Amino acid sequence: MDGQIDLFTLLTLVVAIVAIFQLRRVLGRRTGDEETRIEQRAREASAQRNEQAAAQDKVVSLPRRDRDKPNPLPAPVETPSVNLAEERIKAIGGGTVLTQGLLDVLKADPSFSPDQFIDGAKQAYEMIVIAFAEGNRKSLRDLLSPAVNESFSAAITDRDKQGLRVQQTFVGLSKADIIHAEMERGSAQLTMRFVSQLITATRDRTGAVIEGDPEKVKDVTDIWTFSRDVSSAAARRNPNWKLIATEPLN
Repeated sequence: MDGQIDLFTLLTLVVAIVAIFQLRRVLGRRTGDEETRIEQRAREASAQRNEQAAAQDKVVSLPRRDRDKPNPLPAPVETPSVNLAEERIKAIGGGTVLTQGLLDVLKADPSFSPDQFIDGAKQAYEMIVIAFAEGNRKSLRDLLSPAVNESFSAAITDRDKQGLRVQQTFVGLSKADIIHAEMERGSAQLTMRFVSQLITATRDRTGAVIEGDPEKVKDVTDIWTFSRDVSSAAARRNPNWKLIATEPLN
């Protein structure tokens, strides 16, 4: 068998060559193009991962129901404490009688604030002065006690019968001060001194001015007393004060 190939060996070699050929057909061969495609797919996968990471950075985290639930309402505004109201009352001055009267009102109504009362009284004063000049009974009825409303209404009726018309311009208030305070049978009663500037003229049926001056600003001082029922929790829920007495000084 020297120099000769055994038939069995030859057949084995042929089978091995065929197997190798079939294996390469199944797996394929790596060419330059294949390496380029592999690198391109790798770059595409890396770019996709970068896009996903960027998208996650742009996502806004929503609050979770259990721990991160936002408060839909603003924090409640705290009302002034009784101590702060007491300090403000003492700062107003006016003597021990006025101070004690205001403290008595505060004791009956812990929500009482002298500054808020003064602001409301100034608005009420302007509204009442204008409504009376215009003869607006409806507006007056909401701001006056029954007795004062009856008096104002009678004055308007008498004025209408005479054919008189009041021409009035409210210029402003230069002073508005509390001068007296007291509790009277469950009602808080506060007296104010107002110094206002008005332009007032009363005209007759012909339009002639019979009182006042339509071009002159006049200082007017009024002493008005307001009252509010604070005898019970139910009464205190009504924040409105009513005018119960007037005293013009000029």
